[in-house]
Amino acid sequence: MAGRLEGKVALITGGGTGIGAATAQRFAQEGATVTVCGRRIEPLEQVVRAIREAGGTARTALLDVSDRQAFADVVQRIEREDGRLDILVNNAYSMVGATIADMSEEDWHASFRVSLDGTFYGIQAAFRVMEHQRSGAIVNVSSVCGLLGSMYTAAYGAAKAGVLSLTRTAALEGAPHNIRVNSIIPGVVMTPGTEMALPSREAQLATAAGVPLRRIADPVEVANAILFLASDEASYVTGTQLVVDGGKTCELQTGSAAMNNMDAV
Repeated sequence: MAGRLEGKVALITGGGTGIGAATAQRFAQEGATVTVCGRRIEPLEQVVRAIREAGGTARTALLDVSDRQAFADVVQRIEREDGRLDILVNNAYSMVGATIADMSEEDWHASFRVSLDGTFYGIQAAFRVMEHQRSGAIVNVSSVCGLLGSMYTAAYGAAKAGVLSLTRTAALEGAPHNIRVNSIIPGVVMTPGTEMALPSREAQLATAAGVPLRRIADPVEVANAILFLASDEASYVTGTQLVVDGGKTCELQTGSAAMNNMDAV
């Protein structure tokens, strides 16, 4: 069904690649005017070019989400040019893989400045517009690392757990103004970052084998879930967490696979 976001104005952070790029393209396909922002102009321009070639409407905005004033300036520019802001997707993140023992203070704080502080700055800036227009939808991208422990992701996981808590509070504060705030929780997704972490086919297959659906997600599969939460189809959904992880977090490893291979008694 096309046109689910017809007439809507959307801002997507971390929109140059992966989940952000896929979300920008899906939003545009559904009729939204999309601003795609990030710290590197080249990938942003590629996304916008693809959207425009497909008949959609999009623009770029250079933005470091850890800069509070810069985030506010981008939102104000959108309001000035489009008259409103209907949707914000907080997707930008920072992750440095290291054990707790080896992680530097700078790497620890970097994850929070982008993943958590940036989400806070985005919500704050968007609220100022959305409260005035008495409507809006915000989708914050968290991670399964915010639900479960994972080696080498202490800072990233802690920041993403913070995103989940922030989402719930923002949903409560936004509700009186008809602003919905939800979070999406992706599992392993085939993004450029995943390709760097899993450069070989063997590594990708081994990772996929640990997912109940036995595969790594395509970014558009997460984008479709974000689209639902951002659309009016989710008009009575706020403060919730939508997990898109192929079943990874629903399984308790108890040796059930081995038991399934045993002969019935």
